[in-house]
Amino acid sequence: MSDRYDSFIVTLQRDTRDDDAEPTIAAIRQIRGVLSVKPHVSDIATHVATERAKRELLDALLKVVVP
Repeated sequence: MSDRYDSFIVTLQRDTRDDDAEPTIAAIRQIRGVLSVKPHVSDIATHVATERAKRELLDALLKVVVP
């Protein structure tokens, strides 16, 4: 038996202006089977989570490099 997918989440490499993202959104809409594309607006919670994750990775890396 195989799994059935109902959606995919696409994560962008960096925050992108809405007008710059239009070609990407249009391209995703052209993929067979795509019903809709709904962009998610970046907010302060996303920024805070990203910065905390970066700090955790940096701290872990520093523990390896400088024991």
